[in-house]
Amino acid sequence: MTADLVSPIADMHFDLHDIPLEDNKYDVVFCNHVMEHVADPIRCMSELKRVMRPGGWAIMQVPQDVTRKETYEDGSITSPSEREKHFWQKDHVRLFGLDYPQWLKKAGFTVDEFDMNKAWEPTEVERFRLMSKEILYIAKKS
Repeated sequence: MTADLVSPIADMHFDLHDIPLEDNKYDVVFCNHVMEHVADPIRCMSELKRVMRPGGWAIMQVPQDVTRKETYEDGSITSPSEREKHFWQKDHVRLFGLDYPQWLKKAGFTVDEFDMNKAWEPTEVERFRLMSKEILYIAKKS
């Protein structure tokens, strides 16, 4: 099943802050570049955890500035041009830093880091169309 707020090719449409799905249903969740757009990422992460089965896991990729220790947010930045300058894209409301795994933990997940550059050859990273400097954080529900 795929979901998105507005995409015409998604199977379902909903706001991630209030997922209209039952508890403990899914084994795996992929959430690709969403948390930098939402008002309350902890709530969204918690909602994803709620719909996951115990033992399930998720990959929630976000743009991450690995030169920044802490996530950067500033609610006073509202213009698209300023958001692009500060958060890398005109519709982003934050830029996650190296503390991103802590956000996942605040939502109740246990987190494993997977550095694909240590585990895979560059051709494999390219094959899966992943960013070469990215670390994947595997969020697990107990």
